[in-house]
Amino acid sequence: MEEKSKDPLHGKRLDAILEELVEYYQGFGELGEQINIKCFTDNPSISSSLKFLRKTPWARTKVESLYLFMLRQKKRDETKSGK
Repeated sequence: MEEKSKDPLHGKRLDAILEELVEYYQGFGELGEQINIKCFTDNPSISSSLKFLRKTPWARTKVESLYLFMLRQKKRDETKSGK
């Protein structure tokens, strides 16, 4: 029997992470305020952001950290609303 990883990033594709963040922050405008990098603030798109993030480890680390923060926020919000 395989043990399931407790790491929320395990098996999660970068494109899926980015799409969830864009949806949660309701677009690149707010996402660019959370992480001030050019691929989110200057003519942003999923594909151009993915190219940059795949080549830039420090930026990818920031995106992954924000994703983990978003997951905690969502869980906290669900607990407050009683879902």
